[in-house]
Amino acid sequence: MAQQEWLYGLHAMQAVIENEPERLIEIWVLKGRDDERLINIVNQARRFGVSVQFCNRKVLDDKVKGEQHQGIVARAKPAKTLDESDLDRLLDTTPVPLLLVLDGVTDPHNIGACLRTADAAGAHALIVPKDKSGGLTGTARKVACGAAEVVPFIQVTNLSRTLKQLQDKGVWVIGTAGEAEQLIYDCKLSGPMALVMGAEGKGMRRLTRETCDELVKLPMAGSVSSLNVSVATGVCLYEIVRQRGL
Repeated sequence: MAQQEWLYGLHAMQAVIENEPERLIEIWVLKGRDDERLINIVNQARRFGVSVQFCNRKVLDDKVKGEQHQGIVARAKPAKTLDESDLDRLLDTTPVPLLLVLDGVTDPHNIGACLRTADAAGAHALIVPKDKSGGLTGTARKVACGAAEVVPFIQVTNLSRTLKQLQDKGVWVIGTAGEAEQLIYDCKLSGPMALVMGAEGKGMRRLTRETCDELVKLPMAGSVSSLNVSVATGVCLYEIVRQRGL
């Protein structure tokens, strides 16, 4: 397990300050930048005893290898890894869960965007397999705009087994696939639900697809064959929100 993580971006940093300030070790801030949000983060960090250094842009760029850091970078202790036991506890305390499952999605930008949408739609957790999937990198956290600190990100050893366990607890598992015959708009999506999204191009893996209770698709009227996974996730989650009347 990594001994430290690099965090960057104003939203991600503010979320860590508000939810997990004990993780922060040291912060580097762009010298001469007069930004109210940035100053507020610096002041909060100092109140928690975090070391703050002011530096030029090249120092920040070098620390995050050119990623868009928005003038602030932090070295932090790694976040706690959530697993199957955390999922069990969540299900025991959530009467009508809405879970987002990503199968084989590796791009941190997509993972961050899916986290942000999951938070906005009221999803209770995002589930990914430990292997052949992206994790909560600094890029994913930045794109998530703070959602990575509030939406549980649960990594499971065997995704198909986890889906079967969800089914045993009364969760309906709905998978998205281009070859599905039914549109998502024609399905009842108001109960305990796990929405499974596959990687772009490949889609869900075979075992994942076979485990789903139902397969659905989005209508594609144009020339492109599929949507970006984070865009498709947003469309599907908000159809669930619409049906739930939230």
